[in-house]
Amino acid sequence: MESNKTNFLLGMFVSSLIGANLLGNKITEIFGIRTSVGVFLFPILFLITDIVEEVHGKEKAKSFVYVALLCQIFIFLMVYLAIIAPPNPAWGNQEAYESVFYASMRIIIASIVAFFISQIHDVWAFQFWKNKTKGKYLWLRNNLSTIASQFIDTTIFMFIAFYMANPKFDISFIFTLILPYWLLKVLFALCDTPFVYLGVRWLKR
Repeated sequence: MESNKTNFLLGMFVSSLIGANLLGNKITEIFGIRTSVGVFLFPILFLITDIVEEVHGKEKAKSFVYVALLCQIFIFLMVYLAIIAPPNPAWGNQEAYESVFYASMRIIIASIVAFFISQIHDVWAFQFWKNKTKGKYLWLRNNLSTIASQFIDTTIFMFIAFYMANPKFDISFIFTLILPYWLLKVLFALCDTPFVYLGVRWLKR
């Protein structure tokens, strides 16, 4: 049963990452902040690694990151192959198809790099604060590790995805995108604290 639960979390981890990348082109607005719809899925990644690390340890959490990274790279290659595959003459949607998925290519590259660096930092930071607190205050290490890692993720992602996409997207403008987006992620991180406790209890049971 424990193995099934861990496998379920791994499946949710990978599907949340891929879903966030493929759906992330759409922009919505939350509390007046323009944001990608991927913001609903990315907090799940940090939630799951914190649950897994709390129960199974640092190395197991890192294995989740490596598996998801390989899956993400695989999807990137498949998206590229799908784009360049010659369309059947009777199918008239190649232009629309390219407009959607070519836009995703830079987003996916940005996401791959930002995901890997931020998640490795999150795993390290969670263990760091666990050692500092002698295994107490799960809520504290969950939030401290996630908040810092989300800033790393947001900063790297924004610069790779949008820097100089047009002349307006210079360094100062990118930071005007980073700060509200990161604060929104912080809000989601604070809200998921009860779910960390529930997830740890469920995985241990």
